Amino acid sequence: MTSEELLQRVRKIEIKTRALSHNIFAGEYHSQFKGRGMAFSEVREYQPGDDVRSIDWNVTARMGKPYIKVFEEERELTVMLLVDVSGSRNFGTQSQYKRDTIAEVAATLAFSTIENNDKVGCIFFSDKIEKVIPVKKGKSHVLHIIRELIDFEPQSRGTDVAQAIQFFANAQKRHATCFLISDLVGVGAQTVQEGKKRGHLLIEQPLMIASSKHDMNVIQVYDRRDAELPNVGLLKINDAETGERLWVNTAREDVRRAYREAWEKQQQALSDVFVRTGVNAVTMQTDEDYVRALMRLFKM
Repeated sequence: MTSEELLQRVRKIEIKTRALSHNIFAGEYHSQFKGRGMAFSEVREYQPGDDVRSIDWNVTARMGKPYIKVFEEERELTVMLLVDVSGSRNFGTQSQYKRDTIAEVAATLAFSTIENNDKVGCIFFSDKIEKVIPVKKGKSHVLHIIRELIDFEPQSRGTDVAQAIQFFANAQKRHATCFLISDLVGVGAQTVQEGKKRGHLLIEQPLMIASSKHDMNVIQVYDRRDAELPNVGLLKINDAETGERLWVNTAREDVRRAYREAWEKQQQALSDVFVRTGVNAVTMQTDEDYVRALMRLFKM
């Protein structure tokens, strides 16, 4: 991609996603993703009715009369976008590739943060941490994130969502609102066994730890053919992450049914994990309106 083509794509995404952020999401974002906790503001003289537990005894001793500490709600948020850049994002059979939808969703969220005067950063991951863009404010910072979303080429093609969540939880010391944006392909196969207990997804423990410190939100972006095979006869399939190739006879109903059931099993396992860990999650197809999905997420 030439520099001119890149700038044109950045500009196109900016126009579309900034308008959505300003006209549709800004109010929902502002009301739903508020700052947490109380920050010290000032001290003032004690007034009848004030909570005596707020008395600043050091200032009171110096001034010879009671003073209290005044706190105000912390409004500024730190938002981190945890973006999947593995090989499976380069797949699409409908209106666009998954990587294009992921870029638009991430850009929309990024513009929503600066509309609210918040800070935003980004972590790109495959089966390793590919790139970290530190949190900052401002339009130029968001445009930098968008350029990377469009043009970044990862070193690896695999996926390790659990590792990415763990990295975020360890690296982000202060409270943050995190949006994990991924197709989550293959996550259902990543299970561990605990004695005679049923297996559970490897992402469950990292999600549990991360959600205890941060507001965790998952946005799954998938293609229609991730969920079901078309009946088109003998089909050659290439795994975008492992490079494995195989022939599949999609004319066989039992093959299509097994493929669909495997997808549904993974989705149910993911849903159970999100419930147990208290994580908000939405799914969206590449040919669906992601505006509605984001609105559902904002209202959770």
